[in-house]
Amino acid sequence: MSSAKYLRNIGTLIQETRQSRGMTQVELATALGTSQSAINRIEKGGQNISLEMIARIGEVLSSEIIRINKSGKTNFLINGGHELHGEIDVKTSKNAAVGLLCASLLNKGKTTLHRVARIEEVNRIIEVLESIGVKCKWLDNNDLEITPPKRLRLEDMDIEAAKRTRTVIMFLGPLMHQYSHFSLPFAGGCTLGTRTVEPHMTGLSAFGLHVVATTDSYLATSHKKEVDHSIILTERGDTVTENVIMAAALYHEGTVIIRNASPNYMVQDVCYFLQKLGVKIEGIGTTTLKIRGVKTINKTIDYYPSEDPIEAMSLVAAGIVTNSEITVKRIPIEFMELEMAILAGMGLQYEQTDEYLGRNGFARLVDIKLKKSVLTAPKDKLHSMPFPGVNMDNLPFLGLIATAAEGRTLVHDWSYENRAIYFTELTKLGASIEMVDPHRVYIEGPTRWKPGDVVAPPALRPSVVVMLAMLAAP
Repeated sequence: MSSAKYLRNIGTLIQETRQSRGMTQVELATALGTSQSAINRIEKGGQNISLEMIARIGEVLSSEIIRINKSGKTNFLINGGHELHGEIDVKTSKNAAVGLLCASLLNKGKTTLHRVARIEEVNRIIEVLESIGVKCKWLDNNDLEITPPKRLRLEDMDIEAAKRTRTVIMFLGPLMHQYSHFSLPFAGGCTLGTRTVEPHMTGLSAFGLHVVATTDSYLATSHKKEVDHSIILTERGDTVTENVIMAAALYHEGTVIIRNASPNYMVQDVCYFLQKLGVKIEGIGTTTLKIRGVKTINKTIDYYPSEDPIEAMSLVAAGIVTNSEITVKRIPIEFMELEMAILAGMGLQYEQTDEYLGRNGFARLVDIKLKKSVLTAPKDKLHSMPFPGVNMDNLPFLGLIATAAEGRTLVHDWSYENRAIYFTELTKLGASIEMVDPHRVYIEGPTRWKPGDVVAPPALRPSVVVMLAMLAAP
């Protein structure tokens, strides 16, 4: 059964059960602490739904929607040890999508984003947008039509939905030109901490935005201010850069220079999107941006988000660790050039097509056909660096690939506290991993994989790494 058909069947079952209980969508949403629009999407099969949510709905409706294990966890039984075959397209970037959804608030006209990654993080932002009056309509091929109201209803914001996503912090840049006073819930809850949000506040203060953090929200006050100097970002963060770029987009009284900007892929997508809206931006893909904004934006626009280099790397890793000859298409090579160069140095054999442009006219894409290869450990350690270095989210996949290489590899995951620890989970599947400290591990290969039971780490990339390793375990 396809995932789309599965979601429709589950949605129909929930709708029929709700109606048989005489409950409205609003009543069910209230009981679950979510929005009526979210329930509507679930019942139409238009939203991914976790087993935990299905179980919660079943409890509210006093009916077991589907039978799941009592732990409420999702279990995968993977029959590994087989080669993979065929070809697969890389989908568009989730990180680009959420930035573009926030940037759409700058446009008074209709925005259509094409082939959007339809995942939970995107759905959360859509819930927040819909609660403040923005109409979001899914079309065919995962196209998303966004139509703003004449006035946003910030007072009606879905607080619970907003607290479940860190992306809401990127509302600060678009909203500061429209409102003199407004508040936002803590982005992603309080766990972000002051250090993480401080760079946003520092960067946006140059435009006259003052933010005070209370126990559960950010209180923002915006006073028009002339930007008469370069803005130095205290952190080269992706969302920080996007926030300041969006603030600069509607600053029309001169050129804004942003230094220490992130040149990463999702930032470039926001820049190209804003260029189509009439904002002049120089230096895209560098750490220094020169932006000349416009007074107002009111355009009907179509935009295609770029392909996801993290998904691309995961697919390449899947092919290598299973020693399979597969073709990964639509790889955004600008953001994987160093990763592929490292793999070529380790002995990876592959064919790469000439570059071609993505649907947005900017992304540099290639198709790569992997060949059976004998890998050796890299001469230098594997570590991430800001773009154009190895992407920090791609480092776990390079570490996984190192398990297939002859020799000893040092992986230094300096950018995340304790994430390197999760490499040790691979020892349950036969890998030889030596922990040096919370940031460094030695990997000895090649690995003779064996089946085993592993509890997924509480982090996205390490969990995917474990799953891909299981594909190799006979």
